[in-house]
Amino acid sequence: MRLTDYQWSRNPRGLHVQRILITPLERERWTRPQMGWVKLIAAGEEYLDDAAWFLDHNVTPILRPYRARWGARPMDRAMRDQILMYARAGVKWFEFHNEPNLDIEWPEGIDPDWRDTQNIIRPLMDNWLVFAEFVISLGCYPGFIALAESDEPRYSAVRWMDAMLTYLAENRYDRFKNVLAGGAFCATHPYILNHFYQEKPGGGPLSARPPHEQNAEEGGWHFEYPYDPICQANDPGRTVYGGTRLTPNGDPNGLIAMGRMFNERCAEWFGSQAIPVVGTEGGIWPYREGPMQQDNRYPPYTEESQAEATVAMFDWIARHAPPWFFGLTLWKEDDYYFNGTNSRAIDRMAELEPAYKHVPPLDVMRDGFTGAPLGPDGRALVGPGPIQGQAEYHMVVLSPGLDPAWFFETAQSYWTMFRPMVTTDLRLIDLVPYESSLATTVIAAPDQVHQMTQAIQERYPNVWFDLIIASDLDDVRALLNERVLMNRRFG
Repeated sequence: MRLTDYQWSRNPRGLHVQRILITPLERERWTRPQMGWVKLIAAGEEYLDDAAWFLDHNVTPILRPYRARWGARPMDRAMRDQILMYARAGVKWFEFHNEPNLDIEWPEGIDPDWRDTQNIIRPLMDNWLVFAEFVISLGCYPGFIALAESDEPRYSAVRWMDAMLTYLAENRYDRFKNVLAGGAFCATHPYILNHFYQEKPGGGPLSARPPHEQNAEEGGWHFEYPYDPICQANDPGRTVYGGTRLTPNGDPNGLIAMGRMFNERCAEWFGSQAIPVVGTEGGIWPYREGPMQQDNRYPPYTEESQAEATVAMFDWIARHAPPWFFGLTLWKEDDYYFNGTNSRAIDRMAELEPAYKHVPPLDVMRDGFTGAPLGPDGRALVGPGPIQGQAEYHMVVLSPGLDPAWFFETAQSYWTMFRPMVTTDLRLIDLVPYESSLATTVIAAPDQVHQMTQAIQERYPNVWFDLIIASDLDDVRALLNERVLMNRRFG
């Protein structure tokens, strides 16, 4: 998969909705400032019509099913059905768990700690993987879990990210690598404080204009914190990981900081090259009274300069950010629209056309990873390798005309017990590496049995082929339920 394969508006501007259960949305709040992303959090189907409308107007929705204090619990049936509904409406970008490094996201009585692998990290990652594989089976994109960008020891975003990726590397390496190759992205929450500045004309990279002189239509902006010249001059060697006496728990409070960490760790540990990153909430907080200066190394900002910087930030994402950084949805709708008015940033985005991001055709995985080593003839060995005893992966493949929603309604008990991947796209078999093995349960209408058999057995000779002929859908339901009762995955 390449960066260019991901479907989105190419416009990095975005805005997060106020909350769940507000429908229909005031959609002009996205179209007037020329947004390219909308972040939806939904309790149910309340934003289905809005999502379809946004897609028709080139605004890309990101959907997170909202459940209060969900912690590390698995995706339940209602959530699965909710994702299916939005996917069928055209939504492709999905999130699941949210900011697990904060107590408020866990059931009362649980104190989450990144050092507690058994009770916190393990269930969080295992349940996220099931969600991610399900989303990929729908041809959609699962977001790796966004963290609150804290540097407090127990809540440190850097420590949490390392703990999660370390668990996956040591325990779920192949599954996570295939998820990366199959369409995953990294969700971040970059609240960037005042970690930005605009150079004075002719003043050099360490100069910074005062707020009243900042202008979005002029150059010299820096949003690369903590790698910008001012930070490096003040604390040489500081990175998102920390690396200095002043940053023992990392420094995540930059626009691209956590996305850079995710990409660097995945490149080193999983062989990736460029995993898309979207900030699904964050930005420069729109204070409306007086100047704000969270870090005295950088200039303060005012409501007026926040507007200039916000426009400049989105232009910087389009023109100067790494190719994997796709944009940001500002937090949040009711902070930018209030008391019948709106912030100055909304007006400036309405006045100035957005810069669209040119996305290069970079392979997501290094060297175009497909998981296939070379055979004796020098050609790639496509698909899974031979089964040794029992297949490591199981995939249900539906023939054309059979809807995944039908399968999940018909075979709920079967899916709950065996948790296969479910897809209508045979190309997903290519993502199973040759070092692993796969069994497929193919459900096909009678007139498509030959086509499906040939398509799988000729191209993937190592794949176990378990055929169910769907002459009568009620018979298929009965057959799958019988397998559950007998605890038999295959016929």
